[in-house]
Amino acid sequence: IFLPVRMGRYLEVSEKIMQIVETFSPMVETVSVDEAFVDVGGILRRFGSAANVASELKAKIRSETGLTASVGVAPNKFLAKLGSDLNKPDGLTVVQESPEEIADFLAPLSVTRIWGVGKITAEVLARHGITNIAHLQARNVAELSEMFGPVLSAHIHELAFGRDSRPVATEHEAKSISSENTFGEDCSDRDVLRQTLLEQAEHVGRRLRRSGRLARVGQLKLRFDDFQTVTRQETFEAPTCSDRIFIACAMGLFEKQKVARPIRLLGFGVADFFGAADAIPGQPFLFADMDPSRRVRRDERLDRAVDRLREQFGSNAVQRGTFMSSEAKRTRPN
Repeated sequence: IFLPVRMGRYLEVSEKIMQIVETFSPMVETVSVDEAFVDVGGILRRFGSAANVASELKAKIRSETGLTASVGVAPNKFLAKLGSDLNKPDGLTVVQESPEEIADFLAPLSVTRIWGVGKITAEVLARHGITNIAHLQARNVAELSEMFGPVLSAHIHELAFGRDSRPVATEHEAKSISSENTFGEDCSDRDVLRQTLLEQAEHVGRRLRRSGRLARVGQLKLRFDDFQTVTRQETFEAPTCSDRIFIACAMGLFEKQKVARPIRLLGFGVADFFGAADAIPGQPFLFADMDPSRRVRRDERLDRAVDRLREQFGSNAVQRGTFMSSEAKRTRPN
């Protein structure tokens, strides 16, 4: 059973909220600064039900931070996130577990509630008389494949019946750590996109440092409104958890793409992990000053100091410069 915990826009207490979430269960998969999946299967005996876990979690977040949280309780990630989105900002939605009840729960909802169904995909579906999930459930994959091809068709058909087998992956179990933003409207403002990447790179760095690991590969993810997804990656000179290096990697990969289309989803992540104490393979350097890992370690010490300041005084205590103009800030999606 999973619960995504969606907070408000108060980033200065986001770390505090995640700490509260982790007091309930160690099985937490952080998705972004304001969202996490929590596997509560191991604590049901103590609380009686997942709904009770959600109620107590919401109450603790409110009492300790003054913020509301919207929670969805369901048998998988897709349904739990959908449930949390339905009753924001202070909702609690419980999705029942039987296939029949799940299908009935989804049936009246718009097809845009399905991951991967953006504006253009929804328009194509509407031309075929498919506007809600019940209509989608009535079609088979072969019929949908004539509209979108086999991959997207299989994906949206599975989700139309609430089928999602992905497990919760904690930071220590995950093979990658990433942060993604899905824009409410497809975004072509490069200032907004760059600022989003900067914040994602910092968030990924903070999570990686908390996990006690270093990463050797940075990854950029772009998704367009037709569900076409582009991923690019770059290998660092040495394994690192440095925000500066992650930001440079994210920006470099983004600029190389020369994106000319509006973007639905933007994400940055890191992979190929090493423990901080592991022997790191690489080229030995004749002179110590030539070793890039020395510069990286200096950056990492600075980042950890910033982490401590933010934990003590809030996420806004120390901030990097922004790529965004005043107008871009005002129009940026929440």
